[in-house]
Amino acid sequence: MEVLTLLLLAFGLSFDSFAVSVSSGLILPGIRFYKACIIAFSLAFFQALMPMLGWFAGLTVRDELAHIDHWIAFGLLALLGIKMIIESLKAEEHRNGFNPLKPSVLLTMSLATSIDALIVGVSFAFIQKPDTTAIILPVIIIGGVTFIVSMLGILFGKKAGIRLGKRMEMLGGFILIAIGLKILVEHLWV
Repeated sequence: MEVLTLLLLAFGLSFDSFAVSVSSGLILPGIRFYKACIIAFSLAFFQALMPMLGWFAGLTVRDELAHIDHWIAFGLLALLGIKMIIESLKAEEHRNGFNPLKPSVLLTMSLATSIDALIVGVSFAFIQKPDTTAIILPVIIIGGVTFIVSMLGILFGKKAGIRLGKRMEMLGGFILIAIGLKILVEHLWV
């Protein structure tokens, strides 16, 4: 597969990670570089891992997941978004705070944004040689692009969050729900 094609594919796969990263930056406007790297690395790791898993899984997983992958992604993102909206509406003294750095939240975000990459990995198994080294370059490119795009998303959200105030958590929740709806609509009606 050509490098340009892989770069375009990686950018396409990283859009959901970008939106989640913007939400993270909005929620954590004081986030430091190291903690931003943790979020970006997690998103990139799962975005790179899923094509590899899809590659090895082949037709069996593709046929089964193709019918429900959009529901899984929608459900995970909608639950996260609803939790963020609810937290944003609570009085300050009763708020638990939606924390994208919390391991369970980070894992959920990472999985939800990388499910499409699993199916892409399955397609790689059919268009490339069955040599396991053929998946290495796509995995590196997808992971690298997602890391960079996620860091930029966090930076954008962080800068916007400082100017837009404390209620950005609600916006982040709506963004996550919108991403889930986009995935659902694309798979059901497009």
